[in-house]
Amino acid sequence: MMAESDLVFAPWDPAFVADPYAGYAELRERGRVHWFEPTNQWLVPHHADVSALLRDRRLGRTYQHRFTHEEFGRTAPPPEQEPFHTLNDHGMLDLEPPDHTRIRRLVSKAFTPRTVERLKPYVEGLAADLVAALVDAGGGDLLTDVAEPLPVAVIAEMLGIPESDRAPLRPWSADICGMYELNPSGEAAEKAVKASVEFSDYLRELIAERRAKPGDDLISGLIAAHDEDDDRLTEQEMISTCVLLLNAGHEATVNSTVNGWWALFRNPDQLAALRADHSLVPTAVEELMRYDTPLQLFERWVLEDIEIDGTVIPRGAETALLFGSANHDPAVFADPARLDLTRADNPHISFSAGIHYCIGAPLARIELAASMTALLEQAPTLRPAEEPKRKPNFVIRGLEGLAVEV
Repeated sequence: MMAESDLVFAPWDPAFVADPYAGYAELRERGRVHWFEPTNQWLVPHHADVSALLRDRRLGRTYQHRFTHEEFGRTAPPPEQEPFHTLNDHGMLDLEPPDHTRIRRLVSKAFTPRTVERLKPYVEGLAADLVAALVDAGGGDLLTDVAEPLPVAVIAEMLGIPESDRAPLRPWSADICGMYELNPSGEAAEKAVKASVEFSDYLRELIAERRAKPGDDLISGLIAAHDEDDDRLTEQEMISTCVLLLNAGHEATVNSTVNGWWALFRNPDQLAALRADHSLVPTAVEELMRYDTPLQLFERWVLEDIEIDGTVIPRGAETALLFGSANHDPAVFADPARLDLTRADNPHISFSAGIHYCIGAPLARIELAASMTALLEQAPTLRPAEEPKRKPNFVIRGLEGLAVEV
């Protein structure tokens, strides 16, 4: 146990949030597991341990499939937060087998590789149009002009959400995701509950419309999806799945885009190499997700005692798997602090691993490659207009904006 971890792990300190990677290096040097008193979590900073624990069935995203709150030594969430927890707890990211297995299998029937591949021309066309508008304006905010509208439009198109209804999607998502930060405030909880209610009410109406009149969209596919036992998603599971697909389907892509371009601007040799050879785009996408990880931390509950390097972590404890640290572990990545767009051996865990591996990873890769290619082709002189301000959030890592000039 290393109580001094709180000296190098400071998730509410703007300086640490701006650049957590030096702190992670110190954590890794000090050991494989550290107790962090402010959040009552065990920090796990090494790639091998994070990767193993993501696959370890002695840990779970929830414990309620096996224990009550009381049995697990935990306090139930306050009743006023119930709408958020109902929404969150029925999504497959926060479920464990057998419910996770059943829901993921049914969602996979509607969210097939063929469905994703069929979207590729739409994604590439939309990316090209968004970038063309940015170029015509002589620049703008890469976040609001390209990074945000692309994945939001794509997932909304997949779900079959009409264009006229899409404006609240990003604000709803941002408010709900505020609850995934460490020790969220009362104000963050209120905003998340309000967004959960409004988003759920909207989707309930849309699902009813699709039941009456199915279309060629993901919601219609989720309604129709069933297995050999005629097992189907409940209405709440469908609502939670749609919200999860929207939240996870664009938060990482938005932040990967702006984090990635800011990293390129700060590494002009790599940007020059990419501009000279667009065939580097696929490995560049992977390396930028590793280099400045959009999801820094992933929490899992300990369902049975585990041991890491002689330290027993008891049932009822919570682990914080540090994705950002794992992606900079020199045991796995040569010279991890260096951005290398040609890095071929790149087992980053930005999409997680195990049964909770991101179901939308193929779509995210298509979106990131499409926007990068459009910017390289149409805006070869793209440059930052000013130093961006980083969001204060630690867990979901991004920028407030990224002003650029063409």
